[in-house]
Amino acid sequence: MSEARSTRTRSPRTETDDVATADRAATADRAAAADATEAGRAETDRETCPECGGRTRVDSSERVCTDCGLVVDADRIDHGPEWRSFDDDDADPKRTGAPLTRSRHDRGLSTEIGRSTKVKGRKRRRLARMRTQHNRAQISTKRDRNKVYAYTEIRRLTGVMGLPDSVRDAACALFDSAQEESLLRGRSLEGFAAACVYVACRTADVARTVGEVCAEAKATEDEHRAAFDAMNRELGLPIAPSGPAEYLPRFASDLDCDSAVERRAGELAERAVEEGIANGRNPVGVAAACLYTAARELGAECTQQEAADAADVTPVTVRRTYVDLTEE
Repeated sequence: MSEARSTRTRSPRTETDDVATADRAATADRAAAADATEAGRAETDRETCPECGGRTRVDSSERVCTDCGLVVDADRIDHGPEWRSFDDDDADPKRTGAPLTRSRHDRGLSTEIGRSTKVKGRKRRRLARMRTQHNRAQISTKRDRNKVYAYTEIRRLTGVMGLPDSVRDAACALFDSAQEESLLRGRSLEGFAAACVYVACRTADVARTVGEVCAEAKATEDEHRAAFDAMNRELGLPIAPSGPAEYLPRFASDLDCDSAVERRAGELAERAVEEGIANGRNPVGVAAACLYTAARELGAECTQQEAADAADVTPVTVRRTYVDLTEE
């Protein structure tokens, strides 16, 4: 018997498909190699200092050159997604929206109906009516309107004076206490806003005078005094009379005094309180006189007029305290 020979042959189409597959595989390999080379080059460039060409190392959240000390990268950002898990919100909370704040009458929990230029015609008019009704529902009583107006004034006042958020929140909480005790009847809301900011500054050891607060507020000093007296009488504010040492750091910064002058002024302020020189006098003027006296003792450049301008007092006030401090 003769051996059976295979009659199967490869068609031209099959050979063409194999060649195309091989070409695609080779192209993919070349692209992957190019990507790897580019990534390696980028990694090398990232690890090389652009100034001196030295090596860099990661220190905390910064990439620093080990040769010249140049900070190449700082504040690294994770661009990946921030997933949120609803399984255990108490033990593993995630960031969701703005935090609660005391400077809003609703603690920042309310929502607003926004505006869009894509909405036209009847739907736009309907959204406008819904927005009006929504705003009316948020502020439904006179009590809420007073709170919104006072909170807005407190936020404006603290922003103009450059006060921290802690002072702003404390002032809003103090206004809530005054409203709960029904102290607003017959008194100015602007005066209560100014008084709350002033008391919050005093409790937080932020040196601000009544004149400075009333200069930026919409209330007069009489309205401020009426609101402050009512809160101090009914709420028992935990504040003591201010001393000259509270104003020294700010005045020293305004006068560009060095640390030695400020330290010596602190010693003079303590002596003024102990010996009774500061009794019955404006602590702002006493602080300015202490800085002027310390500058004279240490040979620093500071005139009576400059010290008086920094404290917003007259040079006579500075001179009188200076005479009492230099008397043997």
